[in-house]
Amino acid sequence: MASLISVLEQAADDHADRPAVRMDEEALTYAGLWEAAGRAAARLASYGVSPGDRVGVMLPNVPAFPVAFYGALAAGAIVVPMNPLLKSREIAYYLGDSGAKVLFAWHAAAGEAAKGAAEAGAQVIDVADPMLALAGPDLAPVTVERADGDDAVILYTSGTTGRPKGAELTHANLARNAELTATTLLQSGEHDVVMGCLPLFHVFGLTCGLNATVKAGGMLTLLPRFDPGKALEIIERDRVTIFEGVPTMYAAMLHQAGQRPDVSSLRLCVSGGAAMPVEVLRGFEEAFGCIILEGYGLSETSPVASFNHPDKVRKPGSIGTPIEGVEMRVIDPDGADVPAGEVGEIVIRGHNVMKGYWGNPEATAEAMMGGGEAGGGWFRTGDLARVDEDGYYYIVDRKKDMIIRGGYNVYPREIEEVLYEHPGVAEVAVIGIPHDELGEEVAAAVKLKPGATATPADLRAFTRERVAAYKYPRHIWIVADLPKGPTGKILRREVQPPQDQ
Repeated sequence: MASLISVLEQAADDHADRPAVRMDEEALTYAGLWEAAGRAAARLASYGVSPGDRVGVMLPNVPAFPVAFYGALAAGAIVVPMNPLLKSREIAYYLGDSGAKVLFAWHAAAGEAAKGAAEAGAQVIDVADPMLALAGPDLAPVTVERADGDDAVILYTSGTTGRPKGAELTHANLARNAELTATTLLQSGEHDVVMGCLPLFHVFGLTCGLNATVKAGGMLTLLPRFDPGKALEIIERDRVTIFEGVPTMYAAMLHQAGQRPDVSSLRLCVSGGAAMPVEVLRGFEEAFGCIILEGYGLSETSPVASFNHPDKVRKPGSIGTPIEGVEMRVIDPDGADVPAGEVGEIVIRGHNVMKGYWGNPEATAEAMMGGGEAGGGWFRTGDLARVDEDGYYYIVDRKKDMIIRGGYNVYPREIEEVLYEHPGVAEVAVIGIPHDELGEEVAAAVKLKPGATATPADLRAFTRERVAAYKYPRHIWIVADLPKGPTGKILRREVQPPQDQ
């Protein structure tokens, strides 16, 4: 298995003059990206970066990101991708925990980056040029080859349970996942144009967007910040063939007001990061004439673990079947497999599983059943699912999101699916709120479609007719928007009920 930097080197040899990344009117060919990455590696070497050192990359979706990313890999460094919206305290934690020496920081975040880096003892490269031009006679391109088992990326998890943990992803983890994504799942090639609106600092965008596109020799067209209208314009302008997004992106484009641009170039859409509401999937496919294939994965699995493979039966609402070389099971609290159709926790084993959590052997041991390293042990995902008789998996919910109402288990996703069927609902998040007698009560925050006039009472009655009495949300409130993570995934943990609920 080739290292990630050798994947780019091969693409530069095979497709030197083809555009690799584009943002509006500016583009980098594969030869240009390879040379720019080499110069970035030379710049890092001048800062004292040696193989195995950590380098932070805190950039939006501009061509400078792949230049800095592959440049750090070319220097033999381990990349620490970071959200450019982080504040100094968070930056200091990421840099300090990883021991990063240098941080590529977007100019708009220069102040926060400088404060965080100073606290962590790291140096900052202030990036104002979206192309990250690093020309100069003192910066002759350099590359350092790394082994399969060497760390390529430390990707910090969202920290839903305490401080973020850094998942160590190796060159083999990421290169293999990118290869399978390109060849088996997307079946992409050099003539494909992939929409790059997923944040590249997130594993979905990094592997399925950037690395898989480079592996295929296609073009990644970048959108620094997702906007449904702008995304549709880019699809038409660049003749995008593959769109990758999270469910809220599909919902936003579906509900975009005004005349829809020409999207006939789309041949495949891919959804991940969160469960796709079936009503959104069906509505989008009918309106856009392009199928959506759902997949599943986590930061710790590089990320792709399962997918609705293009050459197999697609089951709407399912995350498909495991990818080549990956095993998945659904287990009970004692670690035993549960029967088909019953709910349990997903565990994963294969070439995609992380080496461990950086500097945190206790957390690694807790996450890996029976211990073990990448590909050796079973990774506990914390996601609840069921598997049908054909081996297709269906996410039920996050283990920690499950609501226990009066001793009955209520899975938020099931209730959200029902609410999405209401014609006035655009987005919804179902949560549990404390209840003196029942332990928890089911509640829902709902964002309505433009012009919709549904009331909480309407929505409550709608749901009550469709689910068991213990499941329907007694408390519903209308919101202007729902809290979302960097990929656009709705964050249930940040949803707060009004004071009168």
